[in-house]
Amino acid sequence: MKYQNLGKTEIKVSRISFGAWGLGGGNVWSDMSISVKETGELLDYASDLGINYIDTAPVYGIGTSEMILGKALKGRRDRFIVQTKCSLNWRNEGGEFEYVRDGYTVMKDHHASAIRKDVEDSLLRMDLDCIDSMVVHRMSSVVSPEETMNELQELIKEGKIRAVLLSNSASEDLKEYAKYGIVAGVQEKFSLLSQNQRRYFETCREYGSMFQAYGILEEGGLTGRKIVETQWPEGDVRSTRVWSKEPVRSAVLALFDELEPLCGKYGCSMANLVQAWTLKQYEDLNLLTGFRRRETMADTVKVLDLEISDDDLALITAAADKTQL
Repeated sequence: MKYQNLGKTEIKVSRISFGAWGLGGGNVWSDMSISVKETGELLDYASDLGINYIDTAPVYGIGTSEMILGKALKGRRDRFIVQTKCSLNWRNEGGEFEYVRDGYTVMKDHHASAIRKDVEDSLLRMDLDCIDSMVVHRMSSVVSPEETMNELQELIKEGKIRAVLLSNSASEDLKEYAKYGIVAGVQEKFSLLSQNQRRYFETCREYGSMFQAYGILEEGGLTGRKIVETQWPEGDVRSTRVWSKEPVRSAVLALFDELEPLCGKYGCSMANLVQAWTLKQYEDLNLLTGFRRRETMADTVKVLDLEISDDDLALITAAADKTQL
């Protein structure tokens, strides 16, 4: 395993991080149900592979992911850097409407009191004394970054959290938040099909922030033809992705025509080929990947030893031009 500092902090995290969105289940993942025991076994396997960085959020399954993860961490806490999120809640205490899911209305609230409650709720759900990394889940157009960040700095002083990241943000957000404390990293959607956040890399360099990429495999859409050709039920997150609909669906299948020979050339999976390309896009990039099966984890770790030639990296980039979302 390879490791990197979490931005300007001294926290060492594995370059591959364990995404726990899938633990939440619900309508988002129609084919998923996982127990505390199974999660514990996944964490043990992750640890054996050197993965020490776990990402979750309160809204993943409306608390379910955090609760399962917290129980599974019993006896394992010292092996992992735990990251969760704040600013989205379903407490019916005000804020900006975000969405309704699994019968709950989720609101976005960046006020200091809401941020503190989010952190305290997550500590309780996971039965932890401290959360290593707290991500501001979505940006607010109502509450100032100063108010939100100042409260997060207070929580750091109190020992309830150790570091702050931003998610679903933009370069200007990082610049504003960084006025009030260290922003260790940003967690943003970035994939071969969706390269819009490439422009964020330079700002991350300027502020010494890690770029944690999520959606690298497009919820499975870039792992191979089977996922793209499957008709996912309404409500499943994969049914909402543009790669599941025409004309992008056909464009992605055509992309596979160009990438499959490279998989043969390098003796790797399609997922590994895409992940290897992603790692080459920014020197301080972290691969956030959802894990629900040991075999997926084992395959993902192989990418750290996969070297793709510059010519083939350029070929992959050019092949994806027609599929940009």
